[in-house]
Amino acid sequence: MIYLQLWWSFVQIGLFSIGGGYASLPLIEHQVVEVHGWLTASQLTDIITISQMTPGPIALNAATFVGTRVAGLSGAILATFGCVLPSCIIVLTLAWLYTKYHDLGILRGILEGLRPAVVALIASAGLTILVSALFVGGVLPRSLSDVDGVAVVIFAVSLFVLRKWKCDPIWVMVGAGVGGAAAVALVQQIVMPLVAG
Repeated sequence: MIYLQLWWSFVQIGLFSIGGGYASLPLIEHQVVEVHGWLTASQLTDIITISQMTPGPIALNAATFVGTRVAGLSGAILATFGCVLPSCIIVLTLAWLYTKYHDLGILRGILEGLRPAVVALIASAGLTILVSALFVGGVLPRSLSDVDGVAVVIFAVSLFVLRKWKCDPIWVMVGAGVGGAAAVALVQQIVMPLVAG
C-alpha cells in the first residue's frame, strides 16, 4: 500500500508542478509532510537542501530521497517514476500541439497567463524554506528566542557574498556547511560547558 501511496503522491506532484523545481516545493511539502506525515518539515528542508546540491531537478531528487526514506530502493524508483510520468506525457502532448498550432493567439495568451502563477509558486516555496531554516520549529517566531541566530548569520553572510562578489553558489553552500558545522562544534565545546557549569 505504501508503494501505491508514494507513486500516486508523486504523480500528483509531477502533474501540478508547473514552473520547475522550486514551484513544486509547496506541493511536495503538502503531500509528504501534511497529507501522509512521512517526514517532518525540518527533515523535508534537509532533503530539499541535499536535492539542490545534487545534479538534476529538485523535484526529481526530492522524490528519490523521500522514496528511499519511506520505502527503500523500491520506493525511490516508484516515487521517481511517478514524478516523471506526468511530465513525459504532458511534454510530448504539448510539443505535438505546439508544432501543430503555434500560430494561434490563444496559445500565446495561455503561456502569458502561466507566468504570474509560476512566480507565486516559487515565492511561496522560498518563504516556506526561509521560515523553516531560520526559525525554531519552522513557524514564524513569537519572540527572539524562536530565531535561530546561527542560521540567520549564515544566511546573511551567504546572501552578502553572493550579491557582492558573485561567487559560485556551490562554494557558498560549501562555506555555509563548514560554517554551520563549526558553529555547532563551537556551541557544543565551549558554550554548553559554560552553561552547564
